[in-house]
Amino acid sequence: MMLLEVKNIETFYGASQALFGVSLGIGEGEVMALMGRNGMGKSTTIRSICNLSPPRRGEISFAGKSTSRQPAFRVARRGIGLVPEGRRCFSTLTVHENLVAAARPGRWTLERVNELFPRLAERRHQLSRTLSGGEQQMLAIGRALMTNPTLLILDEATEGLAPVIRDDIWRAIKALKADGLSILLVDKTLSELLPVADRCVILENGRSVWTGRPGEIDGTIKDRYLGI
Repeated sequence: MMLLEVKNIETFYGASQALFGVSLGIGEGEVMALMGRNGMGKSTTIRSICNLSPPRRGEISFAGKSTSRQPAFRVARRGIGLVPEGRRCFSTLTVHENLVAAARPGRWTLERVNELFPRLAERRHQLSRTLSGGEQQMLAIGRALMTNPTLLILDEATEGLAPVIRDDIWRAIKALKADGLSILLVDKTLSELLPVADRCVILENGRSVWTGRPGEIDGTIKDRYLGI
């Protein structure tokens, strides 16, 4: 069963069109990699799914119901957890306060998040602005999990992080996949992204131009759509 279905969405910023008929679908328990060079529409697609930048045309449904005319907070309450690019933790709140601020009942509790990211337990009384970039990313993921989403969206999951922190993030993503969580994932590190993905969608100039399995991405596809 498809959990998320995006059909031919067209999204604009004012008079400027950013997406031209993007389509994708994510099944229950599936990890999808959203790929493409910088500026090709990945973040706009995510913003459209969350209704932060509502599409002007096309249709988005989640768990069998349309989300197209719902405000962003209601889309989130339907079960979509977003880890935005740049993390955007609440800088004046502690780690603990960030985690419980938007918590909703479910399988993901403070204890489970701390088990996934022990660093957060160690720093629970620190203000989030005092954390390293990698720790803030852990916090942003933990905060999204505390909403108990059915679909977790990670925009640039490991961008700019030290290798040891990237390893921790990828370990957590693999654990979430093993736990059966559906994930939409954006990341530039193909060597780590492709092994965890079940399917991939590639965007170019605001259009979905290729969909398939990670093993089907050959050198030609990489050079055409993913190279510098």
